[in-house]
Amino acid sequence: MYNIKNNSLNHSIVISLFILLASVTGQSYAADVATPPSMPTKSALSQEKVSYVGGASCKQCHSTEYQAWQNSHHDKAMQPASALTVLGNFNNTKFEYFGVQSRFYKRGDTFYVETDGPDGELQEYPIAYTFGVYPLQQYLIAFPGGRLQALNLVWDSREKEQGGQRWFHLYPDENIRHDDELHWTGLNQNWNYMCADCHSTNLNKNYDLDTDSYHTSWTDINVNCEACHGPASEHLRWAENPEKYVNSSGKGFSFQFDQQAVWRFINPDSTAAQRFPTEISRKEVETCAACHSRRTTSHPGTLPGDPLLEHFQPSLLTPPLYHVDGQVNGEVYVYGSFAQSKMYQAGVTCSDCHDPHSLKLRASGNQICAQCHLPTKFDTQTHHLHKQGSEGAQCINCHMPVKNFMVVDARNDHSFRIPRPDLSSTLGVPNTCNQCHSDESSEWAAEILEKHFGKPGKPHFAQALAAGLSGAQQAESQLAKLIFAQDQPAIARATAVSLLPNNMASQQSAMLLQQVAQSDEPWLGYALASVGEQIPAQHRPIFMVPLLYESSPVTQGLAAKSLAGISLSHLPADVNEKYQLGIKAFLDSNTFNADRPESLTNLANYFAEQNLTVKAADYYHKAISKAAYYTPAYINLSEVYRRGGDENKGRTVLQSALGQVQDASIIEYALGLSFVRDKQMDQALAYLESAATSQDAPAHYIYVYSVALDSAGQTDKAIQVLKQGLRQYPKNPNLSALLSSINQKRSGHN
Repeated sequence: MYNIKNNSLNHSIVISLFILLASVTGQSYAADVATPPSMPTKSALSQEKVSYVGGASCKQCHSTEYQAWQNSHHDKAMQPASALTVLGNFNNTKFEYFGVQSRFYKRGDTFYVETDGPDGELQEYPIAYTFGVYPLQQYLIAFPGGRLQALNLVWDSREKEQGGQRWFHLYPDENIRHDDELHWTGLNQNWNYMCADCHSTNLNKNYDLDTDSYHTSWTDINVNCEACHGPASEHLRWAENPEKYVNSSGKGFSFQFDQQAVWRFINPDSTAAQRFPTEISRKEVETCAACHSRRTTSHPGTLPGDPLLEHFQPSLLTPPLYHVDGQVNGEVYVYGSFAQSKMYQAGVTCSDCHDPHSLKLRASGNQICAQCHLPTKFDTQTHHLHKQGSEGAQCINCHMPVKNFMVVDARNDHSFRIPRPDLSSTLGVPNTCNQCHSDESSEWAAEILEKHFGKPGKPHFAQALAAGLSGAQQAESQLAKLIFAQDQPAIARATAVSLLPNNMASQQSAMLLQQVAQSDEPWLGYALASVGEQIPAQHRPIFMVPLLYESSPVTQGLAAKSLAGISLSHLPADVNEKYQLGIKAFLDSNTFNADRPESLTNLANYFAEQNLTVKAADYYHKAISKAAYYTPAYINLSEVYRRGGDENKGRTVLQSALGQVQDASIIEYALGLSFVRDKQMDQALAYLESAATSQDAPAHYIYVYSVALDSAGQTDKAIQVLKQGLRQYPKNPNLSALLSSINQKRSGHN
C-alpha cells in the first residue's frame, strides 16, 4: 500500500519537510509567485497528430457495430428538434404547474413552448434540440450568449400503460419559480456546463469570462463512435494502407480496448467464474466513467483510456449523494457504486454485462448473472429465499435496488451489495429486504438472513464513515483502520481519508496521513489533496508537498492550492517547480470552469491569499452576480474586507446574503462571530442562536453558541443548549468536554 512513488519525493526533501515543520510558527507567508511553466497533459500531446472525423466515417467498415449503435441511447443522446426526433405532444397541449400554465405547439416545422421565462412572465420559445429519448425526453432552448437551457417540463416517453405519454415537471412537489436556483432558465439547468460533454462527441465548451458567453462546438451532436474510441483520423490512414502504416499494432489509435475477458468455471466445484486473462485493466471502466460518474471536469480533452483522475474530480461516498454504507441516494451515474463492488475488484467491466454498441444487456433476467454465478448455487430458493420465478427470486431485486431519478427514470444501484438490514437498524440506511417487506422491521429481516447465512463477517466500512461524519469519539481509530484495509474498496478508503483531518486527535493520524501522501494509491492522494485546506497551515506542507509529485494534474492542483500563502523557500528548488506546475493546473481548471460560482470563488480565494485583494473582491462579486445563492462567495468576500480592517463592510456583505442563500445558518453564524469581535454580545447571541438551532445545525455551531452564552454569564442556558446538542450528537467529544468543563467550573464556584 505505502510504496514510495518511484519518481516522487527523495529522502532529503522529506527530511527538509520535518525541519520546516519544526521551525514554522503558524504565521502565514506568501509563496513566491512566478509565471507557472506550461504543462501539456498526456491527452494534449496525443492529440497533436490526430483529429476527429465524425462517426459516419466508421459505417463502411464497421457496419455491424454501427447498426447496433443506431437507435441506442447514445445515438439519441441529443438531436436537432424535428418531426422525426420530438416525442412530446405539441398539439397545442397545456400543462399547469403551481399556477403557471405552459403550452406546447407547432408553427410550420418549428416546435414551441410558451412558459415562464427568467422574469416569471410567459414567453414563447422555439425548441432547438431534443435531449435523451427514454424513459423521458428533455428539450433544449437557445438563449443569448451561446447558452442552451434545459426545460424543467419534460415528456414521459414510456408507454401509457406504464404511466407515460404525458408532460410532467422534474420537481413536481416544489414550487420552482423564476428566481429559484433550479429554474430552467438558470445556471443549474445550463446545458453547456451541466450536460454537454457527455451527450455529444468532441465537445468543446469554449466559455469566455470577459463576454460571459459560450461558443460551444462538437464533431457529432450525439455520443458517436469517437466518443468511446477516440479521434479516428489516423485510424483511417491505417485502414487505407495497413502494411505501410507506422506502428500498425494500434491501428492508428493510441488506445484500444482490451479484448473482452473470458469468464470460466475452472472446476466442477466452482460457484463463480474466474477471469481470463487474469490481469485486470481499468481502462474500459474509466473510459465509461468519464460520463457515467458524478464528477466535475477539471481539465478538458480526455481521451479513451485516460485515467479518470487525470481530467476529473469524482465525488466520494459522502451525503447527500450516498448513504453512509455507499448505497445510492442522489444522482451519481453508476461508477461510484460499481467501484465499491466485488465485481469491480474481480475485474468485471461494463461490457461484460452490456453490449457496448447497442447498450442492451447481454442476457435477460437472471441469465445475465448466470454468466459468472453458477445458477444451481445461486438461482435457487435456498439462496434467494423466495418462490422460484417470483420477483423476489430476481437477482437484481436483492442486489441492485432501484431508485427513481428525474421522477420516472428507474436506475439500479451497481454496487451489487449483499443486503444488510442490520445496518438499517444501527445506521438508518435502507435495505432491499424492507423495500419489499415494508410492513416488517429491519430487525425481522436481519434475523432471517442470519438464520440462513450466519452473521455478517468483517465490519462494513459504513461504521467508520458514519463515525467520521458524526465526529464520534471512536472516529479517528475507525477511519484509520479503514484507510489501512486494502481489502476494502479504494473509493471507501479515500472517503475515510477525506474525513480524517476533521477527526484527528492524535499523532498517529498525522503519521497515517503522511503515509497516504507518500503512497502510490491515486484515489487516496486525491482525497487527501481535496481536504488539504482543513489541515492547519503550519502543518500542511508535510502532507501536501508529496502530492505535488503525483501524476494527476487534478491532485497536483488541489495540493498546490492548499499551499498557496505558505512559504516553501526552505525546501529544495524542485519543490517550488512542482508547486508552480500545480498552481497552473489549479488556475487552468478553475479558469476553464469560470462559468460557475464555485470556480470564480476558488480563483478569488487564491488571489486573496496572494494579497491581491482588489482582484479577489472582483472575482467574489462575479460569483455573486452569477449565482446570488452561492454562500461561500459572501463568506469569503466578507473575510477579505475584515482582514483589510473594515469589519462593517464585511458585515454588510453578510447581511446582503440573508434572503438570497438557501441555508441562512452559515451566514448567521458568520454574523454572530462578527458581532462577537465587536463585543456586541446581544446581537452576537441572537445570530449564533439562530444558527445553532437551525435544522441540521453542525455540532460546531452549538459548541460556539454555548461558549458565547457561558462567556456572557448565561451559564444555565449554555448547559441547557449543550444537553440538547448532545441529544442530537450523542457521541460528539467537544460538546461532552465543554459540558463537563462548565459543570466543573460551576461546582468550583459553588
